[in-house]
Amino acid sequence: MIRFAMAALLTAVFAAPLHAAIDIQEVTSPGGIEAWLVEDHSIPFAAIEIRFQGGGSLDREGKRGAVNLMTGLLEEGAGEMDAQAFAAARDALAASFGFDSHLDAVSVSARFLTENRDEAMALLREALVNPRFDQEAVDRVRGQVLSGLRSEATDPNTMASRAFYEMAFGTHPYGSDMRGTLESVAALTRDDVVNAYQDALARDRLYVGATGDITAEELGVLLDELLGDLPETGAPLPDPAEVSVTGGVTVIPFETPQSVVFFGDAGIPRDDPDFFAAFVADAILGGSGRQSRLSTEVREKRGLTYGVGTALVNFDLSDMLLGQFASANDRVGQAIGIVRDEWAKIAEEGVTDAELEEAKTYLTGAYPLRFDGNGTIARILVGMQMDGLTPAYVTERNDKVNAVTAEDIRRVAQRLYRPDNLRFVVVGQPEGVESVN
Repeated sequence: MIRFAMAALLTAVFAAPLHAAIDIQEVTSPGGIEAWLVEDHSIPFAAIEIRFQGGGSLDREGKRGAVNLMTGLLEEGAGEMDAQAFAAARDALAASFGFDSHLDAVSVSARFLTENRDEAMALLREALVNPRFDQEAVDRVRGQVLSGLRSEATDPNTMASRAFYEMAFGTHPYGSDMRGTLESVAALTRDDVVNAYQDALARDRLYVGATGDITAEELGVLLDELLGDLPETGAPLPDPAEVSVTGGVTVIPFETPQSVVFFGDAGIPRDDPDFFAAFVADAILGGSGRQSRLSTEVREKRGLTYGVGTALVNFDLSDMLLGQFASANDRVGQAIGIVRDEWAKIAEEGVTDAELEEAKTYLTGAYPLRFDGNGTIARILVGMQMDGLTPAYVTERNDKVNAVTAEDIRRVAQRLYRPDNLRFVVVGQPEGVESVN
């Protein structure tokens, strides 16, 4: 991937406010397609990120994994080109396309040289509007998906997270692997793939971010040509997912020298007034990128794990507070106890002024460094739109972090960190740890 020159980026970041480097334009195409754009004409290159909201949550009943399989087939032939001809045409243009499915979205990434823009976008249009879904390709990609599922069926990390989500969300689409099961994927037909395509790729759930050597006027024309012929509407989104996980421990026996532990509880919505207080609290307790309390207590002081972390996870239809670590079978029970203790401690005592300032310094300093290339910026633009943010967020975000007080964290911690509600899923042979509901 072509990137901005790092020296120039850092100069822009630290010599002026972030908006000087990231000037977001809101673009509406003649046909009504909306997008966000950051122009940069220093390199003859551009990137576009497209998201279709819904993703794997749109699988029809009994067809789990259909959206994932469909997404893997979008670059396996389009229009009059089979898979090999499509790949050759893409490579001849020095273009890069990426197609991926997620729990809440299907994503399409494109990177292309300015001189090849029209040809590259015409090729991408074929993939999005006229995919072939040849039976040979369906069978081949299905085989790849099945191979991955077989491999992960004995992966402790996958086993732990799957079990946790099933307990948390039950029969909601969030409660099962969006890639499906060996049985469901094996049973999918080409008709199921076509149905998934019609359900998932539609203009009523479309989000677009673009960066690089392209103007707002050029982007508007491009969007209509690229996406204008997609269906106006797709399948309805599922209902919100209620988190039904309760406190306790679930042990899944598995022969391994160390146990994997996946744990969590309900989280906090992205638009909640206390979200930034919760965000900073998580950074102090277990967030990655800095020395957290959990890392200090579980890893540094006692050597119970090589790494432990937590994160606020905001799905489109639910919100979670999740964490994970691995520990030797004879020490995992001690590690679980420490996590519970720290969960209770931050709720009861809050955080110190020194912890708060250190977390703010890290979070505000790291944020501008995320904007380090056209593709990355395009993804950030799309993510902001899907989160319901405005372009002003890039300049307001650090102010919101800095505005968090120790009292704010104490208030939200009492609401969020409930040790009695914390569910641990342990995959392994943990000594002295039994399932407790």
